Amino acid sequence: AQCQLLSCTSLSSPYLSQECVLSGLMSQSGKKVLHIDKNPYYGGESASISPLEELYKKFKVPGPAKALGRGKEWNIDLIPKFFLTNGQLVKILVHTDVTRYLDFKVIEGSYVYKAGKVHKVPGTEEDAHTSDLMGMFDKRRFRKLLLFAHNFDVRNPRTYQDVDPNKTTTRDLFCRFDLGLDVIEFTGHAIALHTSESYLDQPCGETIRRIRLYSESLSRHNTSPYLYPVYGLGELPQGFARLTAEYGGTFLLNRAVDEIVMDKGKVQAVKSEGKASVFLCRSCKDLFHCKQLICDPSYVPNRVRKVGRVIRVICLLNHPVKNTHEANSCQIIIPQTQLNRKSDIYIAVVSYTHNVASDGVYIATVSTTVETSTPEKEVQPGLELLEPIMQKFVSVSNLLVPNDDGKMSQIFVSRSYDATNHFETECEDIQDMYRRLTGAELCFGGSQRHQSHNSDDD
Repeated sequence: AQCQLLSCTSLSSPYLSQECVLSGLMSQSGKKVLHIDKNPYYGGESASISPLEELYKKFKVPGPAKALGRGKEWNIDLIPKFFLTNGQLVKILVHTDVTRYLDFKVIEGSYVYKAGKVHKVPGTEEDAHTSDLMGMFDKRRFRKLLLFAHNFDVRNPRTYQDVDPNKTTTRDLFCRFDLGLDVIEFTGHAIALHTSESYLDQPCGETIRRIRLYSESLSRHNTSPYLYPVYGLGELPQGFARLTAEYGGTFLLNRAVDEIVMDKGKVQAVKSEGKASVFLCRSCKDLFHCKQLICDPSYVPNRVRKVGRVIRVICLLNHPVKNTHEANSCQIIIPQTQLNRKSDIYIAVVSYTHNVASDGVYIATVSTTVETSTPEKEVQPGLELLEPIMQKFVSVSNLLVPNDDGKMSQIFVSRSYDATNHFETECEDIQDMYRRLTGAELCFGGSQRHQSHNSDDD
């Protein structure tokens, strides 16, 4: 049976995934989109879990305790990530008008770990002046770097100040401003959000762009450059599902994918038999023809390879994290060099103020890329910052990437979620997949508008 000729079929759990975003963009641009999900619920491995009892069941932990309140008050993201206010993902949400279905709240603080203590990340000249991360001379040099990045325009060589963004390495850029090692560390990992030290020997243009993005995002709300949806990330797929429906798309839940039909090495259809929970679907058949297929690694295990593992520990707290100025939400990054590691450790903290937990309770998730045979020991420095912990839930998952770019088969596979607690890596993947799907760059003009609350709002 043939449902219709589909320009793009997306197979994924409709959490805020690369597939979810791309299917929305494709439907808005005139493609006929069918979005199939093998799960009966939103999210898969990156789901938002509610009520709280379901989280305990998933991890086979007895509970929860009565002190944690009513279970239905909870929405726990298994992979929490924040949005940069001026970032690409917010631009996508504004461009698609998905923001009309959402409300955001500002994350109250951005912190970095140094010598056993967390410190506020200085993202503005004013922050640099009061920061306890730097001495007097480093503060002056760091402020000069921020000013340089703020005024830098890749289209205007007059702003370069003899720095070639395509040839000058980031290491040479930092040397030009005579930055100390401590300043380089938090600038590269907590502001530019690089995940390894390799950026130091790459052209500095990308790092300058990232520093400017962080500073501009911070200037919008002052407390931090990050946003997080009220009621958690589970609200986002519903917005994209509505967008898909508005443009004639179709959505199927609880629909197993039995076979991807190929002809001469190129995708032709998806075979899916059996009953399904139907959402926004006018027709349900067994064979869905398509010209292009977007999916996550779980649907095509023979087309992906493992490049690592990620450990995540979800912790329930009855107190704010120490040295974060009693913040109800925050991001903390422990740079790799602080612990003689190759990978940073990330901590994302949200709470009842985002309507994701009962009153007075905090959800802190610690994550990192696994480097040893004892993953939980690797995140211990992050867990120590959260003590005392009421309950924790530990998971380890594989990092999977596609074997090829998908252009020959027209099967475009996303990357697994990494250990970071922001969406910058996923945004890069979305941009790359969009480029391969359409042959065009993903870019938007016009103003950036979004709904948000100040951090002290109800």
